[in-house]
Amino acid sequence: MRDYRWMHEYCLNRFGSAAALEARLPQPKSADELRAIPDDRYLSLISLRVFHAGLKHSVVDAKWPAFEEAFFGFDPHKAVLMDAGHLERLMHDERLIRHLAKLRSVPLNARLVLDVAREKGGFGALIADWPVEDIVGLWKYLSKHGNQLGGLSAPRLLRMAGKDTFVPTEDVVAALKAQGIVDKAPNSRKDLAAVQAAFNRWRAESGRPLCQLSVMLAHTVNH
Repeated sequence: MRDYRWMHEYCLNRFGSAAALEARLPQPKSADELRAIPDDRYLSLISLRVFHAGLKHSVVDAKWPAFEEAFFGFDPHKAVLMDAGHLERLMHDERLIRHLAKLRSVPLNARLVLDVAREKGGFGALIADWPVEDIVGLWKYLSKHGNQLGGLSAPRLLRMAGKDTFVPTEDVVAALKAQGIVDKAPNSRKDLAAVQAAFNRWRAESGRPLCQLSVMLAHTVNH
């Protein structure tokens, strides 16, 4: 595995200047900013990520104001009470994307948000306080305790929320394979640990957040 300098030089050559590179890189939110996000906004983001999965994002985004109305502004205390009959009625609401399994995920994930908030004072505390050195552990937590948050949904959700994370997209995985870190998409505990260790090393070398390293790594793949 090569060090951060190779990645940085490659991206500088690809984009022509440091300014052009920096303009492409995301900035994570601070712990205080993550902690200040209300629980209803986290539930909305979780639900948006669930509906984004496998669907055209622009279609989902255009319908999201109707979802906000149908799910009471994603107030978790109200959404958690939505029973099968209520969700079945939403299946007849033409303003929504009528996918029953995804609709059912909303009250289930409302329960997750409420359980975490009860323990920590707010869902944002879980996100803010989780160490980025073990970000894959947060993915596992969300996948285990949430609904439809497996695969890339947890890291993509965290990126949407502003939590620092890398995302093992196809390009990132291709770059990791080229560096000999993994030989396939990292799904096993061993592979995820190896990828986390690589990103932790690059983070220590560069002082950059994981999200920026992830984007830079993806850009080292030739198309």
